[in-house]
Amino acid sequence: MRWRLLWLLCAAARWWGAGGKTLRGGFGSAAARLDPWRPVARFQFHGDHAVLCVRIKDVAAAVTKAARLHLFQAQEWQKLQNGIEDQSCTEKFSKAQLTMTVNHTEQNLTVSQIPYPETWYVFYVDKFTCEENYSESEDIQFEMVLLNPDAEGNPLDHFSAGESGLHEFFFLLVLAYFVTACIYAQSLWQTLKKHGPMHAVLRVLTVALLLQAGSALANYLHFSSYSKDGIGVPFMGSLSELCDIVSQIQMLYLLLSLCMGWTIGRMKRSHGRPLQWDSTPTSTGIAVVVVVTQSFLLIWEQFEDTNHHSYHSHHGLASGLLIGLRVCLALSLAAGLYQIITVERSTLKREFYITFAKACILWFLCHPCLATIAVIFREYQREKIITMGVILCQCISMVILYRLFLSHSLYWEVSSLSSVTLPLTVSSGHKTRHHF
Repeated sequence: MRWRLLWLLCAAARWWGAGGKTLRGGFGSAAARLDPWRPVARFQFHGDHAVLCVRIKDVAAAVTKAARLHLFQAQEWQKLQNGIEDQSCTEKFSKAQLTMTVNHTEQNLTVSQIPYPETWYVFYVDKFTCEENYSESEDIQFEMVLLNPDAEGNPLDHFSAGESGLHEFFFLLVLAYFVTACIYAQSLWQTLKKHGPMHAVLRVLTVALLLQAGSALANYLHFSSYSKDGIGVPFMGSLSELCDIVSQIQMLYLLLSLCMGWTIGRMKRSHGRPLQWDSTPTSTGIAVVVVVTQSFLLIWEQFEDTNHHSYHSHHGLASGLLIGLRVCLALSLAAGLYQIITVERSTLKREFYITFAKACILWFLCHPCLATIAVIFREYQREKIITMGVILCQCISMVILYRLFLSHSLYWEVSSLSSVTLPLTVSSGHKTRHHF
């Protein structure tokens, strides 16, 4: 029931906003007058032949309203907004870097001589926007296409500067998942069918990995369609977000439950059952509280940023709290495992815990660290650095965990010598070593 509710909430959160670089809608005088500082679109142009193309249906209405589009560079607009001088609405819009008068069925505006990729804001303005007097009028239906130059210099690329390269990255990622599945799927399935002592751990870890692979595939399909029409498949973008959220929650519950089980088991010197996540009220309470907290912050973050990407820029409160939670989790798990490692006498068992600690720290700290490192780069580079870096780091973390739990020599040494340290037991019916 809990997972079903989370699924519905995540889907609703991501379905609410679906962005694209081909925009369709209506230029409304009332909306522009009510909130003149709300941009119609934002886009990261690059190169010398970027193009903004606008198509409208009612040219007469546009001419009557003196409809215009004003383009501001992000930095210039921020300076204008934060300026000390009290400027009127008309004066602010008059300082736009580029202006297009909307008076034809189809018009193109070339954005050129851009020294480096930068975000541009597009605002709709007409004669009623900055005036007190206003008469009701119909919206002007439009289609806006934002294009960057491709490798040959032709304005045909729908991807903004911050999104360029993600399509190819997800293609390579899906290809890597496919090749890995072809090589290891059969042996992993045989291991799972044996229902050994690590069956529950491997099952949850495999489900999380499948969700990550599903997220990558959905992203690839979305970007493949996006590259053709600038819209993509919003459902696939939402599905990718959802798979990633559920995978994050699965891994959090797995890692936290294992570490808590080991710590409490060592403190009480009690023998646990195979992967007993709720062995005590304390471990159950801690795991549930942390998982619910992260679930709430992840869903809140989706409402704050409606762009289709799993790793956000952390400008909102929810994103900042999520970063803080991950740092706290990494430090807490590291402290708990350090206490176990320092008193452990067996070299093999120490190596087991050290390797597990590395995987946990990599999983939880890769996102905060990359988000911090990305600050020194330009805005258009940050999303790509965070997205690619986090995905690769979490894939490495999963590989470490798989190797750890499937390593027959290390695992059998730990699990057979001490069922107190690990919340796992070896029954007499599982004496066969498993190979991956």
